[in-house]
Amino acid sequence: MKMPKPDQDIIARRSEIIRRLQAIVPGDGVITNENELSVFECDGLMAYKQLPMVVVLPESTQQVSNILKACQDMGVKIVPRGAGTGLSGGALPLADGVTLGLSKFNKILDIDLDNRCAVVQPGVTNQAVTNAVMDDNFYYAPDPSSKIACTIGGNVAENAGGMHCLKYGLTTNNLLGVEMVLMDGDVIRLGGKHLDAGGLDLLGAITGSEGLLGIITEVTVRILKKPQTARAMLVGFDTVAAGGNCVAKIISSGIVPGAMEMMDKVAIDAMQRFVDSGYPLDVEALLVVELDGPEAEVDYLVERIEQISKDVGSTFLRVSQTEQEREQFWKGRMSAFPSIGRISPDYLTMDGTIPRHRLPDVLTRMNELSEQFGLRVANVFHAGDGNLHPLILYDANVPGDLDKAEEFGSEILKLCVEVGGVLSGEHGIGVEKRDLMGEMFTEDDMKQQQRLKCAFDTSGLLNPGKVYPTLHRCAELGHMHVHGGKLPFPDIPRY
Repeated sequence: MKMPKPDQDIIARRSEIIRRLQAIVPGDGVITNENELSVFECDGLMAYKQLPMVVVLPESTQQVSNILKACQDMGVKIVPRGAGTGLSGGALPLADGVTLGLSKFNKILDIDLDNRCAVVQPGVTNQAVTNAVMDDNFYYAPDPSSKIACTIGGNVAENAGGMHCLKYGLTTNNLLGVEMVLMDGDVIRLGGKHLDAGGLDLLGAITGSEGLLGIITEVTVRILKKPQTARAMLVGFDTVAAGGNCVAKIISSGIVPGAMEMMDKVAIDAMQRFVDSGYPLDVEALLVVELDGPEAEVDYLVERIEQISKDVGSTFLRVSQTEQEREQFWKGRMSAFPSIGRISPDYLTMDGTIPRHRLPDVLTRMNELSEQFGLRVANVFHAGDGNLHPLILYDANVPGDLDKAEEFGSEILKLCVEVGGVLSGEHGIGVEKRDLMGEMFTEDDMKQQQRLKCAFDTSGLLNPGKVYPTLHRCAELGHMHVHGGKLPFPDIPRY
């Protein structure tokens, strides 16, 4: 993995850049000490590390605007950072760039139960949104495993999902509006509390844009009424193929569970030994299926899934009888990453999505790749929407192990594309999958995508080196004509 060579002229001007930033964000909002900078040297993809040139922690939209204006004026690159829980290196710093952290944007600004939405700053965690509305029987649906730590701004940047995305959608399906600062310092608003905005779907373009288009400073999210009833099922199988077949049968029968997760034997053993979740240790594959809604509907669907499971050869079946038991079933899956950390010194988390009916084929091929590379793999994934999260186990202290793990991961992602899937379901491209973009897109495809970036960020200073293996200058692309350096969408309100 190669990043652009640092601009030595920018590095030589570090003292000047720091002075400009300190004039905008006084006090302890500008971090320059090497030991303190090391806190920001990577995100959740810890295989790659780089000290940022400087870190700035603004507290207001106006400060963010002034920072971006100053950086554009000086030609300095900006790397946006949320909670740093991302797994694709999207927040990996640049040696000649400013890391702009949004951790101080941590307030819930408005809860509007009548319109079923909440207005929050980007540093608010997923779980905090649910906690703020749960007494009124509402919740925020997207629930990544890191929901107690990951923040809403990062969720928007990566279009994060979680275990309940099968029924309730990804971040893009639960997002109503954003306030965003462009590289020239302009502040724009897209969407709002209304359900749909007219005109171009710029909100859709920004969701999942990985910090390449602007810095998000406010988010309006949809909140949902808590279902009347929720029950979870554990369904075990003698083979992974049988588990995958069960997933396909459930969906093809017209049932859409609230969540449907699947794990293989390596993952089952690690999770159950980490926290007692009631998982059987004598099965090769395990489904956790959750059904929610009116009690009569849930009871009926539980019976249907019991029958489907038996028809495809399940060897274990248990249905939660209490809310405490339902939560117990989820404890293991929610602890997937730390539980794997107990059985391997290091692991690489992959993220690809495939058509559901190809699950058995892909899992079989992954087992073959595991033998080929001599590395174990633990599979946990959102089975309902085909979003795989293979965890490749390796030891960074063993020479060549990381290289093998990366090659193994690349083969998995190529396989996902080969069977009709995509490179990422929710973790993003970042630097991890950047050099695999050519497996899914032609050079013309990627140039067309970069034309959109040029419309927002003409100078190419926002998070360069991420997503695209080759970053073209806007002039080379014949990008959208920008009048006076302004975004060519006149109906967007600016502040």
